[in-house]
Amino acid sequence: MNNRKQRVIAIAHQLFVEKGFQATSIQDILDYSGISKGTFYNYFSSKNELLIELIKSIYKQLKIDRNELLIGQNHADIGIFIKQVELHLKTNRANKLLSLFEEVMISNDPELKEFLKQNQLRNVQWAFRRFTDIFGEEKKPYLLDCAIMFIGMLQQNLKFNSMAFGSRLGIHEIVRYSVERIVKIVQEVSEADDQLLDPSLLEQWLPGCVKTNNEFQQRLRHSIHTLKKAIHQTIDKPKYYELLDFIEEELLQSKEPRGFLIESALNSLKGAADYDKFKAGMAELKRLEETVAAILSHSSNQGD
Repeated sequence: MNNRKQRVIAIAHQLFVEKGFQATSIQDILDYSGISKGTFYNYFSSKNELLIELIKSIYKQLKIDRNELLIGQNHADIGIFIKQVELHLKTNRANKLLSLFEEVMISNDPELKEFLKQNQLRNVQWAFRRFTDIFGEEKKPYLLDCAIMFIGMLQQNLKFNSMAFGSRLGIHEIVRYSVERIVKIVQEVSEADDQLLDPSLLEQWLPGCVKTNNEFQQRLRHSIHTLKKAIHQTIDKPKYYELLDFIEEELLQSKEPRGFLIESALNSLKGAADYDKFKAGMAELKRLEETVAAILSHSSNQGD
């Protein structure tokens, strides 16, 4: 995205916050940004498309920042999950997105309402995937229900605590409280074998999401497991474990895997060839590179 287009989006964002989305006209955006109507329509087909690009750009950066919190960390660490949720809430607050969402939902604009619906479903999908990291595959049948309950619980806790205390009660306390409650719920529903919604519904609700082929997933996990065994005796084991964990997370959890970062991580792994005890893993590293290329190609073909 060029700098001029980014500036138009930033100015429109400010106007949407100050005047409201509906009350802001395209002419307002032209006047404040100093561009012509032709330039505006070269960038966006409508004011709706501008708003959608604004929200997508904010959440694209959020996804990058959220994933970076996982690099080198245990994905099952619930403390990291709490930090990720806090980051999401702080992003919404800093960009005043909730007021925009509320205005869109009462506007009865089908295009924007469908976009926000898909955005909500992606939030559910992200929580479901992170719950799978935290609670394990054996509890996966119950984790879509729990992801939905968690998001609803968090939203209502934020709403009513704001009514009661304003900004005096910090986001951290609300997130911590909500997370601790959902931990108990996960345990309870899994012990009771009680399920409302099958996680396979996510594929129906989000037909455009990236679906990494199961064979690719198996190959990727096998290569990473084998390489970790090969690296086990090297001096820089923690560093290489971190790189492998990052590659796995980026490919399996990110909707848009950052190929340039994955390539950088692979190049760093190749440096381990200097260690005699890692040479046995070089063939597996080659297979990992091939699998990475296949997954990135598959992801690219899926589109948004």
